[in-house]
Amino acid sequence: MTRSDVKDDLTIAVVGLGSVGEPLLQALAGAGFPTVGIDSDPDTLTRVTARLGPRSPGAEPPRLGGELSLLATADVVFVTVPDDFAITSSVLREAHAVCGPTTLFATTSARLSLPRLAIAGGRPHSTLGIRLLAPPASTTSTAVEVVATSMTEQQSATVVTTVLTKAGLSCVTLGAIASSDALGLLHAYLNRAVSLYAEGEISREAIDTAMRLGCGLPRGPLQLLDHIGLDTAHATLHELHNTTGNPAYEPSSLLTCLVDEGHLGRKTGRGFYMYDASGTVIAGTEPTDRTPRSMVRRIGLLGSGVMARGIAEVATLAGFPAVLVARSQEKADSAHSAIESSLTRGVRRGRVTASARQSALALLSVTSDQNALADCDLVVEAVIEDLNVKREHFAHLGTVCKPSAIVATTTSSLSVSACAEASGRPDRVVGMHFFNPAPTMRLVELACARTTSPETAATVRDVCAALGKHVVDSPDRAGYIVNYLLFPYLADAIRLLDRPDVDISATDEAIRSGYGHPMGPFALLDTIGLDVSLAILRQLHQAFALPDLAPPELLGQLVSLNESLGRKTGRGFLQW
Repeated sequence: MTRSDVKDDLTIAVVGLGSVGEPLLQALAGAGFPTVGIDSDPDTLTRVTARLGPRSPGAEPPRLGGELSLLATADVVFVTVPDDFAITSSVLREAHAVCGPTTLFATTSARLSLPRLAIAGGRPHSTLGIRLLAPPASTTSTAVEVVATSMTEQQSATVVTTVLTKAGLSCVTLGAIASSDALGLLHAYLNRAVSLYAEGEISREAIDTAMRLGCGLPRGPLQLLDHIGLDTAHATLHELHNTTGNPAYEPSSLLTCLVDEGHLGRKTGRGFYMYDASGTVIAGTEPTDRTPRSMVRRIGLLGSGVMARGIAEVATLAGFPAVLVARSQEKADSAHSAIESSLTRGVRRGRVTASARQSALALLSVTSDQNALADCDLVVEAVIEDLNVKREHFAHLGTVCKPSAIVATTTSSLSVSACAEASGRPDRVVGMHFFNPAPTMRLVELACARTTSPETAATVRDVCAALGKHVVDSPDRAGYIVNYLLFPYLADAIRLLDRPDVDISATDEAIRSGYGHPMGPFALLDTIGLDVSLAILRQLHQAFALPDLAPPELLGQLVSLNESLGRKTGRGFLQW
């Protein structure tokens, strides 16, 4: 069989209809291939039948059953059973006994020796592997790698590649090392997210929304776990822990508990979320409180850096008069010019209309006089991440601002309660962690001090909604949600470089194409700034004293060079 023989009337079979097999069958059937789906569990067959999606006009629905005899007419067989050598090799042998001599076989068993499986199955020349870091449709990425052995006939790889491409998957080259590293990085991150949720202070929706909007991820970590399959993730973590001894891979007790109870994620209808018969999340109850809040009519910004400028731009575009207060008039004027330039770029890119730009600039004023904040209803502090400096500013704002004004800090690593205490108005202080760049990032993490009143928090939520932002609630703790989960993952990536076989670009590409992330960990570190990343890790490590949060020595060495701080200096882990 050659590439020209790969037609839509090839019969494609999928053995094992779990978290990988089900969406793979859906993709193949949707592409118009005659398909066969096999699983030994009757409940699984019932579930998959209910979830079958749209197909090409005139295409027959997949034939589903529990017997391997259904493979008799298959041209290509994808084996997506659990990563167990005895199970996979047994399925391959039984399938070979049923199928014709030209049938091709592809296994998704990423953690098993492919040559050993191919030989044990009995057809090494027509057996190959496909490497999926995440199930199809679980992320925005559909990347898959076709893996051949030295025994695999070239035409076998060509046919399987063509079939997968016709099914809408993107065949890429990831490499075993980069793929393995990406798998480890992601599973440690997912495990930490489960542990954070298990603490009981943060909702599953807050964790998932924060990581999705704050980092541009296609799914939050708990959502992704449900799609991967909690049992699959648990087995991967268990193997990584046994292999490396790294405590970051020891499965969270909550994850273990869910697996033991049979709550395996989307494929069983229940994991961290509940799913209906079609595999759609069953939404929770929406809050019904619609009590009118006190109005915020004027917003003040204390600071002239990137974050203060971004929030000022967002506020004026939303129709709020805003005043930005800088340390000097020169810095204030420079901030005004930067905001004007950003709005101009927004017009050029189609994000902002010309009239909206003019209206925003008309609502913006800049000064170096903090007394200009006196008539603001909400003042947002965005100065250097130093608690003593912030407390000094909050003490001054407590005397400058009117009694009804709310004062917010943009910190994500320092104590909101300490700022509230210094303000003299502890019930009207909150943390509002915007994400950079503020004009385009939708997330705001809201952290209340111990003394913050419910009315203050409700008012800030309403303001964020008016700004077009999505709020997630976080405890007043270092790192809030996003940085607490993001930076150990970034530190793990840096620690990979202690090994001689790690390719930075390949690791980034595996994360990007394999999991659908907007960028890999090293590109993200460079974008954040290596000096900023080092400072955040130091603050997190000081607050929690966890080994995962210890700043890697290599990061400190790069920062000490001063010229290798990432994208802003043109070089870091990558060249920009």
